[in-house]
Amino acid sequence: MVATTLASPSSASGLLAMLNEPHPELKLHALEKINSLIHLFWPEISTSVPTIESLYEDEEFEQRQLAALVASKVFYYLGELNDSLSYALGAGPLFDVSEVSDYAHTLLAKALDEYANLKSKYLKSNEEAVTIDPRLEAIVERMLNKCILDEKYQQAMGMAVECRRLDKLEETIMRSDNVHSALAYCINLSHTFVNHREYRSEVLRLLVKIYQSLPSPDYVSICQCLMFLNEPEGVAAILEKLLQSGSKDDALLAFQIAFDLVENEHQAFLLKVRDRLPDSRPQALSGQPVESVDPEHVETGSPNGYVSTDVIIPTSATVDAHIDGPNANDFTKLKGILSGETPIQLTLQFLYSHNRSDLLILKTIKQSVEMRNSVCHSATICANALMHAGTTVDTFLRENLEWLSRATNWAKFSATAGLGVIHRGHLQQGRSLMAPYLPQSGAAASSSPYSEGGALYALGLIHANHGEGIKQFLRESLRNTNSEVIQHGACLGLGLAALGTADEEIYEDVKNVLYTDSAVAGEAAGICMGLLMVGTSSKKASEMLAYAHDTQHEKIIRGLSLGIALTVYGREEEADTLIEQMTRDQDPILRYGGMYALALAYRGTSNNKAIHQLLHFAVSDVSDDVRRTAVLALGFVLCSEPEQTPRIVSLLSESYNPHVRYGAALAVGISCAGTGSSEAISLLEPLTLDVVDFVRQGALLAMAMVMIQVNESYDFRVGMFRYAQLEKIILDKHEDTMSKMGAILASGILDAGGRNVSIKLLSKNSHDRMTAIVGLAVFSQFWYWYPLQYFISLSFSPTAFIGLNYDLKVPSFEFLSNAKPSLFEYPRPPHPHLFVHREASHCGAVHICQAKARAKKDAEQKANTERGSGEEATSGSGKSQKSSEKPADAIQVEPTSERKPESEPSSATLVNPSRVLPAQEKHINLLEGSRYVPVKQKYTSRPILSGFVLLRDLQPSEAEVLALTDAPSTVTSTTGGGSAVAQQGSTSSAAMAVDDEPQPPQPFEYSS
Repeated sequence: MVATTLASPSSASGLLAMLNEPHPELKLHALEKINSLIHLFWPEISTSVPTIESLYEDEEFEQRQLAALVASKVFYYLGELNDSLSYALGAGPLFDVSEVSDYAHTLLAKALDEYANLKSKYLKSNEEAVTIDPRLEAIVERMLNKCILDEKYQQAMGMAVECRRLDKLEETIMRSDNVHSALAYCINLSHTFVNHREYRSEVLRLLVKIYQSLPSPDYVSICQCLMFLNEPEGVAAILEKLLQSGSKDDALLAFQIAFDLVENEHQAFLLKVRDRLPDSRPQALSGQPVESVDPEHVETGSPNGYVSTDVIIPTSATVDAHIDGPNANDFTKLKGILSGETPIQLTLQFLYSHNRSDLLILKTIKQSVEMRNSVCHSATICANALMHAGTTVDTFLRENLEWLSRATNWAKFSATAGLGVIHRGHLQQGRSLMAPYLPQSGAAASSSPYSEGGALYALGLIHANHGEGIKQFLRESLRNTNSEVIQHGACLGLGLAALGTADEEIYEDVKNVLYTDSAVAGEAAGICMGLLMVGTSSKKASEMLAYAHDTQHEKIIRGLSLGIALTVYGREEEADTLIEQMTRDQDPILRYGGMYALALAYRGTSNNKAIHQLLHFAVSDVSDDVRRTAVLALGFVLCSEPEQTPRIVSLLSESYNPHVRYGAALAVGISCAGTGSSEAISLLEPLTLDVVDFVRQGALLAMAMVMIQVNESYDFRVGMFRYAQLEKIILDKHEDTMSKMGAILASGILDAGGRNVSIKLLSKNSHDRMTAIVGLAVFSQFWYWYPLQYFISLSFSPTAFIGLNYDLKVPSFEFLSNAKPSLFEYPRPPHPHLFVHREASHCGAVHICQAKARAKKDAEQKANTERGSGEEATSGSGKSQKSSEKPADAIQVEPTSERKPESEPSSATLVNPSRVLPAQEKHINLLEGSRYVPVKQKYTSRPILSGFVLLRDLQPSEAEVLALTDAPSTVTSTTGGGSAVAQQGSTSSAAMAVDDEPQPPQPFEYSS
């Protein structure tokens, strides 16, 4: 007991007194004991810090490093981490990086942060190299080496990336157990955690070098890295090498790489890759063919003058003469993919053949909208366009030509432009579809300038991001008119068709329109200039900014401010100077553009600096427009981490300022689009009941964006929103126009693309989809200009699995979805009788009828229950009771009342091609013994089975059965007067026609 008492001192005063002894051995003994007891007596020891520091500074004292370690620990306990780290560096090897203690972990983290900050300053500084303490570098080296020796490779890679030690990153990757897995992890690291654009490029270049040094390089990942680096030459070289190898598997891999690159939607990059491939086709056949249309020539042999179209996959007959050998056809197919022809045509066929849009919804909306309400009339036309986006089905318009003809002036402009959304991607027939509305040269105008301008805008929507074949026609149309309405449409169309191409000739033409100082044409010209130069960060932005200061037209300033923001798309820190200039401007419209510049420059980066700036403006700017846009811009910055957005904007959604609440709603809608996020829905629900009409409008639109392609089995609130809330708003005669417009557009977004598309801002490879982000940014301008609503269609991406063979045909085969079918099925249509058109004179009768019918049904079910009719009667009573509990003014009964049988299967067999939702991808597997396997399986054991998937045929000798043979049919409408609509036939596999639905009963009064 005595020994134990002596071993546990109650004070460090004796040891501290020994530090003042002259003999070095006594000082050493005291330091050793203090080092072991410092966690107990650090408050007392801290009074003698000057003595300990003097021992460290005494160069004759042999154990200076021990004194430094003790001083470091004292400062750590005092909370002075900078001083603690400074003395820890002086401790040299005595500071053990492998020690398991809070002190060691905290100091190591501090050392890493300090080292990373110094390296970051060194990279950003144009001056001499920033001096880094060699002792700090030694500690970081020891930490990295320890992680490598302990085989903690991911930890080592993370530290190497953070500390900007690419030499250690390379060493870690090469020494890891699975080099391919390590490289994939590093690619994810570079996109997720590296905020500096130039440094991210350095990391990716290193990864490409390592990939290429491997015996079996992963060409898919290499090409994705090269696309981030904007190096089309490297991609073209790899694709050429794969095709020249003579292996069919290598050719399939080249096609797969091309489809993956197309998904990223970078038109300028893809065309550069295509043009660098050898043995180019003749100019007339490169890219998209230039259409030559004779408006008077319409086929009359088939019903309604339909012109049949097939999949456009060029054959070897169209190849230039100096392409010869067995690879000629492969190069032709590859160029067809890169130019967009093949994927667009396959997508068009998929959306056409799988169209599940419900025309009864549109018919109900049309009947409930007052004729004199032009806002809701235009919103209905827009909802139809979104519902049928890319399907080429315009049945609703053809059946309601008289109703459609009521659109006048700008409403006519929007109605005509809607055809471009419906026929988006119909590249081969775009001109012929719009011929009745286009400006006619050498003849009297057959329609108003509004329909002509809308038709040019529609051509841009049809050829969005794939406009090689239509750019020249749009330029000529722009030059040959003095009408500001036609100029407006031509500018928007040109911007869409030449998106991101930085075409100088088009830019000059558009600039001439801008300099006419016409408010209407100038606004579109400003947006067009931004679309042309998107992501180029060129000096053109300075010209645009200068003109924005000179002009007096608010519309032009607003168009230019958005255009300037588009030019810095994805430039991150490079755009900081321009952003600073715009956000400090006295003009609130230019500050408003500065918010978009922040959003687009840092899109998908979750950059803390950008988020901090936006939040600052959201609560401090004097302009409501700037505050609204600052909050909305958060959605773009956080689109790669949608789960964070509801948390960040939750307090803003409760702001007293309705503009801020509107911005919060759309920020959540943009960031969480297509996710069905429960947190996002919970945040938006109270906003859909806001007291301010435009806040309700924004919340309804955002809710539709979040819920797109989500059914009520996945989240019960989807059914309530779709079948109760939206219907109630649309049918209520006393609802505000703004809210009703939001509900109508939300109905269109929910069922967009025939219920086969979702809103995706990122590709499967985590690359931002430029077209989608730009489309949503311009769409948000509909606050000021309704025709820009159609830009939301640029963000639509088909949710499909389309397997392709070597000939780029779609073979028919089955695969498995290991999830309950109800989770991912199409939304079940509501009962037809729930869509009864409620005219004012019949509203009361209908409600009385519903109430009495429910009461009678309750009585019958109760009688059945008392007779003990078994489980069926009991379950029926449950249903009846549930329905009777609904409020009397409810418009819809939840469709989930028809319960599925309890024995629902846990999986479903799908047939290629099939609708596969993003949340469903992880459940998709091939059947055992399947004839087809993805070519990517060679590089990864679990390839993503969605989008375009190239397949290896394991039984090539057997005959193939092809699917997806339905082709959209096209017609040039012959009815004139500007109110006609291009007509479209649909087969039995297309959308549900109104004729296929039972007619709703006439209103009646029930009497017992």
